[in-house]
Amino acid sequence: MNRKIVWIVFLGCAALLNLSFEIAGTLPKRVYKELSKVFETEQFDLQPIKIESGLNAQLPQKINGENLYQISIQKQTVGYAFFDQAMSKTAQFDYLVIFNKDLSVRQTKVLAYREEYGGEIGSRRWLSQFDGKSGDETLAYQKNIDAISGATISARSMTIAMNNLLKTINTLKQKHIFDEL
Repeated sequence: MNRKIVWIVFLGCAALLNLSFEIAGTLPKRVYKELSKVFETEQFDLQPIKIESGLNAQLPQKINGENLYQISIQKQTVGYAFFDQAMSKTAQFDYLVIFNKDLSVRQTKVLAYREEYGGEIGSRRWLSQFDGKSGDETLAYQKNIDAISGATISARSMTIAMNNLLKTINTLKQKHIFDEL
């Protein structure tokens, strides 16, 4: 009996340790999988983009050195990736935004949705509304971004997150941050 308890505690600690590594900065495997599909290769490099604290304080979406990456294939920049979480009704969902080299949105993907309802925001059809968007555009839920019945909170949250991200990318572009990479 004591052995079972020790084993259960050990497995629980191992699971928490594994989860903390994923949260603490290593990107989940599903990010690499999605990037491999988009760029049709597993041979790419991700370089974290770090922003000095003064500039970061001005940004609507904070860049922490573990959420925005430059993507290179054979030492040539092919795009950028942003990984973060946004709120749904009672939990958070993980999402990935892949940018082209010109900083327009190439693809958006909901990687993990943890609610019973509202998962429709992960549909490719709905997410494709963000494709091609850039920092000079303002996104508005129910105006230029379609609503989803049964996923109002999540869809609004994703739209706000994308709007903040696009404003942030536009500010970084104007400050020539991407030119220096």
